[in-house]
Amino acid sequence: MVGGGVAGLYTALLAAESGKRILLLAKSGLDESNTEQAQGGIAASISEQDTPHLHLQDTLNAGAGLCDFEAVNTLVQEGPAGIRSLIDMGVNFDKNKFGLALTKEGAHSKRRILHARGDATGKAIREALTARLSHFPNITVRTHTLALDLIMDDSGCAGLFCLDPDGELYAVNAAHTVMASGGACKLFQNTTNPPVATGDGIAMAWRAGVRLGDMEFVQFHPTALMLEGAPRFLISEAVRGEGALLLNDSKERFMPAYHAQAELAPRDIVARAMVSEMEKTGAKNLWLDVSPLADKDFPNRFPTIYQKCTEFGLKLPGELIPVAPAAHYFMGGIITDINGKTGVPGLFACGEVSCSGVHGANRLASNSLLEALVFGRRIAESIKGSRKKPIAVQCPAPALLPENTDAPAILEELGKTMWRLVGLRRDGQGMEKAQAILTALTVKVPAGTYADKRSMELVNMLTLAKIITQAALLRKESRGGHYRFDYPRPRPGQLGHWVFQRGQEPKFKAMKEGIE
Repeated sequence: MVGGGVAGLYTALLAAESGKRILLLAKSGLDESNTEQAQGGIAASISEQDTPHLHLQDTLNAGAGLCDFEAVNTLVQEGPAGIRSLIDMGVNFDKNKFGLALTKEGAHSKRRILHARGDATGKAIREALTARLSHFPNITVRTHTLALDLIMDDSGCAGLFCLDPDGELYAVNAAHTVMASGGACKLFQNTTNPPVATGDGIAMAWRAGVRLGDMEFVQFHPTALMLEGAPRFLISEAVRGEGALLLNDSKERFMPAYHAQAELAPRDIVARAMVSEMEKTGAKNLWLDVSPLADKDFPNRFPTIYQKCTEFGLKLPGELIPVAPAAHYFMGGIITDINGKTGVPGLFACGEVSCSGVHGANRLASNSLLEALVFGRRIAESIKGSRKKPIAVQCPAPALLPENTDAPAILEELGKTMWRLVGLRRDGQGMEKAQAILTALTVKVPAGTYADKRSMELVNMLTLAKIITQAALLRKESRGGHYRFDYPRPRPGQLGHWVFQRGQEPKFKAMKEGIE
């Protein structure tokens, strides 16, 4: 299991029930992943007023025509069981006098978002799953361990090479390898993601010849804290779900002019509307008015947000929060079926590293944690039912290159380039310029396997940046999280997916009437 977030932890715990030996690798500590950052909650149709069909429709609508119907249907039908499983594992979701407390977020037609400790849902889930690791002596956890490359033979994936905390290279031979290493939004200068979100698993899969899809689709969260000296801290969509309003530079509400769902429109629509408003006045940020939540005990409903804003001098809920969009979630990744299989025997992918077809062109809020549960369970069932044994493959270990001392400067230029030219609003001319810059940066980074984490992350990030830019150039339309000035509307001929595989030209997989 490569990854210490909910996808890796949950899959490992379920697979361990078979008694098989499980090794879980985490690049940093178990408390450093996108799971930890998940504030709003986890979506599932568990109330009497909701149904899986309504959740299905909301997910398809947000996905802008590119969702895989079978994958979404699997998600919404099996989602409630995943919630019950988390509760059994010790996750204490918040409750009210009616039972489990449910909130509403953008593009959801019903209140179906479960949360824990107000706005610390991801952390609460991670802590409960981590605590359960001690129940399984057959699970070994190695933190601060960097996965480098997959070990491949004629029969498929046979494990991987990694670096231990001391920088020593070693091989792991495994009957099954599960990539659950998260997304790649650290490629962008402004992001809500932690430093570990560098797309390592996706890049590893690419080098091994595994298919990648939907690489042009990046979700930009509308409301990240925009204060000088502060990190781009996420201000959860659940805040708007409880009644907070977006205001422009003139302190006027503007979202009703852009979409019937106003502040609760799909994230791509809200983020682009915000950029439009910012461009009108040259503002660097807009404002989130949380005063409508004054009677909802804001400090206890959103304790993480309250604490962070207070730390930087904001007095809530009275003061306005300065916000702006930031890269938040990567819809593309390793192509999988509904069982997490990648098409390479022995290799699975789960969570943000994967491209399961659930999210389409734009992820519905709070579906990410649910995706990890539903498809993690399916992967675990495959592993538990398999009789495959690890094989010691005679594969030469990669020669390790020394640290690239230019890495910090290159990473800074990479982030600025991706944000400015391949970010929220794109065009062909800008992306061609980005390609030239990325090519020049690649010259400064010799291909190979590096002996230090930062240099290896740089290799992975440059690899993905070039694929993302190429995919965005190929998609000559605007759809979901992908918006182009020069092609500002969806085009029927673009209804489908661009598929990338090392050594081959990109291929377009067309869809029929929006359902594959």
